[in-house]
Amino acid sequence: MQANAIQDFYPDDFSHCFGCGKLNAAGHRIKTRWEGDETVTHFTPEPEHIALPGFVYGGLVASLIDCHAMATAAGYAVRAAGHAVGEIPSPRYVTAALNVSYLRPTPLGPVIEVRARVREATPRKTVVDVTVAVEGVKTATGEVVAVPMPETMLRKPAE
Repeated sequence: MQANAIQDFYPDDFSHCFGCGKLNAAGHRIKTRWEGDETVTHFTPEPEHIALPGFVYGGLVASLIDCHAMATAAGYAVRAAGHAVGEIPSPRYVTAALNVSYLRPTPLGPVIEVRARVREATPRKTVVDVTVAVEGVKTATGEVVAVPMPETMLRKPAE
């Protein structure tokens, strides 16, 4: 597995996301890394991520799928430009579509593993397939459409 996390190379102005922002101390701060042709991240849920006793809430699963897919799209763009993660800033992507299928309840406690592969990439969008598993048992899948962050989301200097 590669040492550098894709999110570690997001520009600081765009590193505040609750799921993956390195500058959000209260967030999940997931780290996405390449492992061959797919990306992987691991997350250990805390007691406050409960839905029902023994299981995480579905929003956490969706959040992990979403943020991991955005980082996968960014890492894919870095590789497509002929660079390794860390050689250039990781571009920011935002979610255009998120489809999550819950296959079985995700246990609260064990490490959650999230893996992703890019299925389609064009200059306008990247489609990412994601799986969530705990101890080798698949609990959810996701299909995410990532698009480059639009200009309208850039901070405007104060006048």
